[in-house]
Formats: sequence, C-alpha cells, structure tokens
Amino acid sequence: MATDSLITLHRYYIWANKLRVDFQNILKNKDKISKAEYEIESLMYMSLWYGMLYVVIEGWQNLKLKDEVIDNLLKSKYTKLLKRYRNGVFHFQKKYKDIRFENLDKEKDAVKWIVDLNKEFGRFFLEKLKV
Repeated sequence: MATDSLITLHRYYIWANKLRVDFQNILKNKDKISKAEYEIESLMYMSLWYGMLYVVIEGWQNLKLKDEVIDNLLKSKYTKLLKRYRNGVFHFQKKYKDIRFENLDKEKDAVKWIVDLNKEFGRFFLEKLKV
C-alpha cells in the first residue's frame, strides 16, 4: 500500500516528467518555431526538468526509499552535479553562464544518466502505485 509520502513524491515526479515531455516537444518542433523561442524554451524546460528531477532525488533520499537500479544510478557523480544545477535554476545567479550549469553541461554522459534516472523513477512509481 502506498503511503501519503510516496504519493506526494510521485506528484513531484509527475511535474518533472511533464517538463521532460515539454522539453522533448520543443526539440521535436524546432523547425516550427523561431530561433529565439527555441533557445529560450528549450533551455527553460530542460532546466526546470533537471531541477524538479533533483527534487525527486531529495524526496527519495529523505524517505529512504530503496531500488537497486535507482540506488546505483544515484551513486554517480552526476547526482551532485544535478544538485548544483538545481541550485543554479532555483536560486538567482548573477552570471548567465554560471558554473553550476556549465559543470553538468560539459559532462557528455550526463544527459543519458538523467534520462535513465527519469525513466527508472517512472518504472518505480508504476510498480509501487498500482491500484
């Protein structure tokens, strides 16, 4: 049976995943929108997705949830970089290209890790919240 805390964490995951979908839709429709709109919206949706995904990680850790695949993914150096990225998104930074963003951006495998983590959280919630 799902606890209120797990259901609440799932809400944060739903928000993060919706931002992922919106980001992917912007990427798919790049040729249908202006360059300026693409640049603004793609960065916005990606950054908000990344930030919200880290909120899911915080909830996961706070609730002491366990899943072998997710726990192994969270051992990555990218977890710390994603936290710093989230901080850059949700706390004002004076520099447009703040190091919090650049450190994650320069890691070539970070995007795959983020996509994999997002997918595994989705799998976990589908398994645990069956009605």
